[in-house]
Amino acid sequence: MNTKSVYIASMEPGSGKLMVTLGVLELVSRLVGNVGFFRPVIRSSQNRDNDIETILALYNLDMEYDDAFVFTTEEVEAMAAEGKAKELIQTIISRYKQLETKYDFIVCEGFETSGFAATFDFDVNLEIAKNLDTPFLGTINGRNKNVRQIIDAVHLAYDSIREEGVSHLATMVNRVDPSILDQVKEKLQEHKPGDVPVYVFPEIVELSSPTVGEIKDQLGCSLVYGDANGLMRIVRDFKVAAMTLDNYLNYIEDDALIIVPGDRVDILLGTFATFYSGAFPNISGILLSGGLIPPKNVMKLVGGFRHLPVPIISAKGDTFTTAMEASSVPSLIRHQNPRKVSLALGVFESNVDQKELEKRISITRSSIMTPIMFEYSLFEKARQEKQHIVLPEGIEDRILQAADLLLKREVVDITLLGNEAKIREKASLLGVDISNADIIDPHSSELTERFAEQLFELRKHKGITPDAALDAVQGRNYFGTMLIYNDMADGLVSGAVHTTGDTIRPALQIIKTKPGFSLVSSVFFMCLATRVLVYGDCAINPDPDAEQLAEIAISSAETAQTFGIEPIVAMLSYSTGQSGKGKDVDKVREATKIVKQRRPDLLVDGPIQYDAAIDPVVAKTKMPDSKVAGRATVFIFPDLNTGNNTYKAVQRSSGAVAIGPILQGLKKPVNDLSRGCLVADIINTVAITAIQAQAA
Repeated sequence: MNTKSVYIASMEPGSGKLMVTLGVLELVSRLVGNVGFFRPVIRSSQNRDNDIETILALYNLDMEYDDAFVFTTEEVEAMAAEGKAKELIQTIISRYKQLETKYDFIVCEGFETSGFAATFDFDVNLEIAKNLDTPFLGTINGRNKNVRQIIDAVHLAYDSIREEGVSHLATMVNRVDPSILDQVKEKLQEHKPGDVPVYVFPEIVELSSPTVGEIKDQLGCSLVYGDANGLMRIVRDFKVAAMTLDNYLNYIEDDALIIVPGDRVDILLGTFATFYSGAFPNISGILLSGGLIPPKNVMKLVGGFRHLPVPIISAKGDTFTTAMEASSVPSLIRHQNPRKVSLALGVFESNVDQKELEKRISITRSSIMTPIMFEYSLFEKARQEKQHIVLPEGIEDRILQAADLLLKREVVDITLLGNEAKIREKASLLGVDISNADIIDPHSSELTERFAEQLFELRKHKGITPDAALDAVQGRNYFGTMLIYNDMADGLVSGAVHTTGDTIRPALQIIKTKPGFSLVSSVFFMCLATRVLVYGDCAINPDPDAEQLAEIAISSAETAQTFGIEPIVAMLSYSTGQSGKGKDVDKVREATKIVKQRRPDLLVDGPIQYDAAIDPVVAKTKMPDSKVAGRATVFIFPDLNTGNNTYKAVQRSSGAVAIGPILQGLKKPVNDLSRGCLVADIINTVAITAIQAQAA
């Protein structure tokens, strides 16, 4: 019988259990369309549970907050004291069974916050998992433990779970000192408990450090200066500025939060100056104590600093109290902080054999494909053979934010184009980490002269001069395209601030189309509630002739296949079969004939109306003998006017997620962004470009 749930719990507090829960949910969400989340016990009824809030927000689960838990820890403690443990378990089972009827898979997360010993929590979690008949995934806190202690903890967890008779899925050891990580893995290979896999994660400073925003919220601070991006900066250390400026500057460290009375103008101005001197570490922010705000003229001076990269927050308490409270703020993974979420998932995916875990969970892959499942599948495919993607718009906020998240998830390698100093300054301002990205400035790169010579040779028959070629390759889209041409990168994504022409023109001139193809076309992935369809061409070619329409159909079918969608191609028209006449119908009829001649292996039919192509009931009436009618996955529109209007109508009226346009037909992938694109759109497009590069 296939597993329909998993129970995740820790042996002790501070194990970073939510990171494991996110990783498991990410895995399950790629495979199952209807997933639920269940926490039998939450910490308190006074504050909403962070884990539930984060999961529901990130995974858009079809459930309400109150349906995701049963008891608070106060209620558990009271029931345990009254000898009502049986009633507690029965109530949890009853609620779980209700969820079981609604969801194909349920991820359960145990608790670790009772007033009793950690062993009590662990035993109760085991008892709940046993009664829910769900496999158990144990997490262990490896922080401040040596190799021997970690090995002992792993064996203790194994013995406890086995003695309780619970199915043991896996054990995950988190927050291990990176310096002993390899030793721990080696010893676990020698002393592995039974046949249960053990996965080990290193301690990641950013995940165990609070952000300025978390400190602000916990202390009830007001924001004096800065924006939401600055509040995402992590705080690795705290510095109380009580010395003179000269002595204080000796103690500044990277990612430190400076705590200083609001009337210490000398410290404030000295700190501001460090941002631009280049000789001092980069702090995370400034926390003013005592409820004191700098005088009006000082704040006016602050406002005059160009791109002050850190936030300034103000607390009402005195300096000592504020410092103590700030240093005790816990680090949380919250849905409001996509950087931490991406980093947590990246750590999980880098250290877990996901194929092994999937096999042990024994999930039956769903026959449906939801938008979330499709988007997660993009990351899964892109990571299988990591590609190198160029982002020419390296100074753009959204590009930098997307690059940060992509690098944390280890989806692709990235090259950003632009002035390195300006890019790093902007990254610092945004609080994003692009340290693992390459940065190239086309105006100063040693490659520029070489690329100019190559472009001149490629385009001299079109009248380009050497000077014009040099001028062109100093443009970021041309330079990025030359990187691809020279196999220094695998794909390019641009368009957040450039036009479609700016993005595509260099590719057409330099990379050119694939053998056997004469034009570049596009598709949109239309992610409906339970399936993904391919629409082409909705963005590039205004009025293709029959030969071009056939090319678009073949390219779209190949794109669909690249992304795991079985290509069943409908050549759309206002007429179905032989019923219609006229040049527009004849064009589609001729294009269908060409596709069948060039690709006899493809399932293709046309002319066909949209309703007959997608609806099996209508198909039985209009084209009963067609193998495409009612089953189509790839929809080819006769012209841009029809395609563009149709995709937007479906998107707006059905709530479908439209991903694209995705360009096709080039030898190597180049994709165009909308100038109104969101960070999520950029991430999806980069992942798609990487998958196209794999196929190329």
